Amino acid sequence: MHMPTQILFLSSYPPRECGIATYSQDLIKALNNKFSNSLSIKVCALESGDASYDYPDEVTNILDTSQAEAYENMANTINHDFETKIILIQHEFGFFAKQEQAFLQFLKAVSKPIVIVFHTVLPKPDEKLKKTIIAIADTCKSIVVMTHTSATILANDYGLCTQKVSVIAHGTHLVPHLGKKVLKQKYQLSNRKVLTTFGLLSSGKSIETTLEALPAIVKECPEVIFLIIGKTHPEVKKNEGEKYRESLEQKVKAYGLEKHVQFINQYLALPELLEYLQLTDIYLFTSNDPNQAVSGTFVYAMSCACPIISTPIPHAKEILNNDTGIIFDFCNATQLAKAVLSLVNNEPLRKNISSNTLQKIVFTAWENSAVAHAMLCKKLGVGSINIRYNHPPIKLNHLLRMTTETGIIQFSKINQPDISTGYTLDDNARALIAIAMYYKLTGDKNCLPQIQKYLSFIQSCQQTHGNFLNYMDKALAFTIQNETTNLDDSNGRAIWALGYIISLQNIFPTKICFEARAIFDKTMPHLNGIHSTRSMAFAIKGLFAYQQVKPTPEKSALLSTFANRLVQMYRHESETNWKWFEGYLTYANSILPEAMLYAWLHTNDDSFKKIAFESFNFLLSQTFNNNGIEVISNKEWLQKGETKKQFGEQPIDVAYTILTLDKFNEVFEDKRYVQKMHTAFNWFLGNNRLHQIIYNPCTGGCYDGLEEFQVNLNQGAESTVSYLMARLTLEKYTDKRTELNTLKQPSKIEVNPF
Repeated sequence: MHMPTQILFLSSYPPRECGIATYSQDLIKALNNKFSNSLSIKVCALESGDASYDYPDEVTNILDTSQAEAYENMANTINHDFETKIILIQHEFGFFAKQEQAFLQFLKAVSKPIVIVFHTVLPKPDEKLKKTIIAIADTCKSIVVMTHTSATILANDYGLCTQKVSVIAHGTHLVPHLGKKVLKQKYQLSNRKVLTTFGLLSSGKSIETTLEALPAIVKECPEVIFLIIGKTHPEVKKNEGEKYRESLEQKVKAYGLEKHVQFINQYLALPELLEYLQLTDIYLFTSNDPNQAVSGTFVYAMSCACPIISTPIPHAKEILNNDTGIIFDFCNATQLAKAVLSLVNNEPLRKNISSNTLQKIVFTAWENSAVAHAMLCKKLGVGSINIRYNHPPIKLNHLLRMTTETGIIQFSKINQPDISTGYTLDDNARALIAIAMYYKLTGDKNCLPQIQKYLSFIQSCQQTHGNFLNYMDKALAFTIQNETTNLDDSNGRAIWALGYIISLQNIFPTKICFEARAIFDKTMPHLNGIHSTRSMAFAIKGLFAYQQVKPTPEKSALLSTFANRLVQMYRHESETNWKWFEGYLTYANSILPEAMLYAWLHTNDDSFKKIAFESFNFLLSQTFNNNGIEVISNKEWLQKGETKKQFGEQPIDVAYTILTLDKFNEVFEDKRYVQKMHTAFNWFLGNNRLHQIIYNPCTGGCYDGLEEFQVNLNQGAESTVSYLMARLTLEKYTDKRTELNTLKQPSKIEVNPF
């Protein structure tokens, strides 16, 4: 068993009120959530002089940065600590300003690999600063900066080796994107257009620029209110008291803006801060420091889908464009007023910018930052770092949010159900399987109404002759898509879902199983006409499940008929280097070898077993590699003899692969299948081509796909249900079972996320 690799953070840390302290706490929380089985995080808190704080348990050491001898003592402590393997230092010039030489000697004295994170990178350094940074870099194994601009400066202005520098963006919080209307009501801001800025107050914030712009803004938009959120910076307050805040208050009075400016003189708890940002119509960033490399306030606002108006700090110039915000000149109130007015009265433009902003910033989620830091630690090659992803708790929040009294809605906009897209048999069949899996695992009787709902939807799609239609609009009318689309696959999925419910008759109420059998039996005369490859495979799964509890010659014969049809397809297309049923790999591929495995279990015909093994091994060879799993692209199917595309990966294919691996392992007890299951599941958690999470732990939803350069942020029914099936399957393979949430209907929220 691998022991977690211990990393020591040197950083300011809460309860100290400091942006870097908050940054470190957020990063450590994300690392613990994702990698507590791989990494153990301890903290050496940076203090100065008489400061004293009541720290949490992870703080095991304190370094007084104002005392030269403290650095030498800390270096000795670190060197004699056998458990600590990596030192990660959050660097800001102010931390070590009084003891620069002592800090440099400390770096040289530490015998463990050092990673230093530069929160500020100054361009065009003088000779002294350049030598200092080069000397620091020489002692470090790796350097982290938060923007590509900073990395370029280190290379061009300081001459540092680019291979030593990694760019890991400032982390942001995933948020549920609650409706503005609800939040504005909560904070008594209904019918107001809200401008916001936040952070520890100091003159560098240049908030007076906004106050100078407000009279012109209010004249054209009198419902505007400007929220100034944050306490005065502790160091500023120590040196000059509340002088800056009082000067702002005087300007408010002088301009007659008392009804349009609200000071929130608090260091807000994170949940409350994120709610304020979610209700914000426009976020204003007015720093007057052109060398400010990055701003946590700036990216937190972006994570809440705020349109941004910002001064041209390097971070803003790198991340903002016409689609995500507006940049104006330092201290230019006229430009700021014009920029605000161009957005404040144009709601469609603001919504478009909000959506683009969220897409631009989501890759910086703390979960993704944690993945990047874990990969960096592994890259350092210290000892034997075995990165193991923690399995998230099983959450049904988004499944329930997507479900109405009728069934589960097909698509979402971000994480908000889009009722205009209606419902499908496909999604409700999958949802029925997922919620039944949850019920089998937990016995939670709160699941039963949901099971009945999805089952009733399947029944409502069944036609007189036993076949099913797939597409239903929000008014519960069948759509024209049913006439233009091949419905075999959706019919097959319905059979799979019904068979699964019937197979669990010992745990379900009689009424549910009776309804499932009645629907299944009604469709039997229709089934023989199905010839679609995947539809026959889904049907085999459903027929096999039904046969386990109520075998009949009719179902047995039909199962064999489908299996033999698949055999004929396989023999027609299979070649030495192409062991498959078709001349291409498309979607839900693993269902085909799994169906052949079920056929062998049912008939004991070894030809079915042989094809199951051959086809599954071939599929695994096409989807697993040294990077993990990369399923077939939905942008362009893989044709025989061609090269696979590397993007357009969808959760359903990863999930179905996990289900098939589970069945093969159940039958043959081969640990290699279990290893591949964990590898495949880690795709959802960030072990994929872009090293970005696909499962959203904040909402309980799953993003719709992994594209070439980004994830598709919509969290539709197919993706979310697919993730849940995969997660529920993995539960029996975890060392420690997850503490499960009680099934509860989520509170009602607005459909429009912005």
